[in-house]
Amino acid sequence: MSARPRSQAMPSRRTFLGAAAATSAALAVDLSLGAPPARAADSAYVMGYFTESPNGVGTDYGLHLAVSTDSLNWTPLNQNNPVVTPTAGAGGLRDPFIMRRREGGFVVLATDLKGTDWGYNSQTIHVWDSADLRTFTNYRRPHLHDMVTHSWAPEAFWDASRNQYGILYSAVNSSGHNVLMVNYTGDFTTVSAPQVFFDPGYDVIDGDMAVGVNGVNYLYFKSSSTGGLVGARSTSLNPGSFTPFSTSVAHGGTEAPTLVKSLTSATWYLWGDTYTPNGVFYAWQTTNLAAGTWTPVDQKLYTHPVNAKHCTIAPITATEYDGLLARWGAPAWNRLKSYNYPARYVRHADYLARIDTYPFDPYTDSQWKLVPGLADASGVSFQSVSHPTRYLRHYDYQLRLDADDGTTAFAQDATFHRVAGLADASWSSFRSHNYPTRYIRHSGYALRTDPVSTATDRADATFSVGH
Repeated sequence: MSARPRSQAMPSRRTFLGAAAATSAALAVDLSLGAPPARAADSAYVMGYFTESPNGVGTDYGLHLAVSTDSLNWTPLNQNNPVVTPTAGAGGLRDPFIMRRREGGFVVLATDLKGTDWGYNSQTIHVWDSADLRTFTNYRRPHLHDMVTHSWAPEAFWDASRNQYGILYSAVNSSGHNVLMVNYTGDFTTVSAPQVFFDPGYDVIDGDMAVGVNGVNYLYFKSSSTGGLVGARSTSLNPGSFTPFSTSVAHGGTEAPTLVKSLTSATWYLWGDTYTPNGVFYAWQTTNLAAGTWTPVDQKLYTHPVNAKHCTIAPITATEYDGLLARWGAPAWNRLKSYNYPARYVRHADYLARIDTYPFDPYTDSQWKLVPGLADASGVSFQSVSHPTRYLRHYDYQLRLDADDGTTAFAQDATFHRVAGLADASWSSFRSHNYPTRYIRHSGYALRTDPVSTATDRADATFSVGH
């Protein structure tokens, strides 16, 4: 899917429910508004998402998971395959949401929709319970309303005044446009009658909340009025009490706001998912939610999972982080991102190596196994995931993808030594094994092995190795 019609808003998600109350970098949180009880300090994050790629090669409507220690750079789990998929309703999901329940464990909510049939009406959502996001139990589909419409991008928040959770979602009611609805529940099985939670008079979807931040509740949403992400706020959690206040942020067509509080600083991040082009996340930051203004985060600083769509981000403990990696495993492959063109990744096309703007298909052309160097095990060789008999090698100083012919010359041409990034020591550069004055760099977006002397050369020769 590339982009849905602009007149139709797309589902999305998420919430940060005062989890910073459990961290040394805690926010000032008003416990009367429903912050979770204290627990072992969170030190990492989990992301949930589904996947779509431009030509559908990487599309999957199940729940995918990734983990991060900084909320910016992500390691997809289970080789970026789903960890659970709905077995009823449409047989697929969009817009997953993960929340830690007050009584322990997690609940996972998701839109009942497989694919891009925006006319598909479902009065139910997908729900699972999970003790640790390693197993998923008690799959069910609570019925939220009787309107002939959808139930997009469900999220949840704790409302202490009601002693219940609120389930927030987008639906078209009698107003004729999408509003944010709410049902209340204690168990995510039996729910109250629906109410309108937020209706500014125009189409809104993808509500995401931060509850109890210095006594204020924040609701971010996709606004059809501005075409971007807008915040509203209220000192209560009552339906109808929220008032828009922030400036709108967008990068192309942007939806699916996700608010994330840093566990180590005063910074808040606002993630957004674009649909023009489809499948790219952008991030903004602020140290003051009350100001309602956001600064773009440099794309050098964050990398989201390949093909990820409509994410949810929740804080987890170090034990949970380790447990997720142990259960699902980190990828056997890597991607290489350009330092000075961070929207571009190293890939092969027609067996030539280059950096191209993400997203693209086949996306596997940008996945590499970094194996011990064919000529020197202390070095590294780049084995293609999509063509596993082929490796990146230089030939006439141009990098290309060739089959290993078993010769010493090939092994040397395909071996590089990873060193600290020439433009940024926290990144990486790759020196040729048999031409040690030359490094992998891009020139006109094509990859070559060249001598490096200028600042531009050094930036062209610097890459991040991630997933």
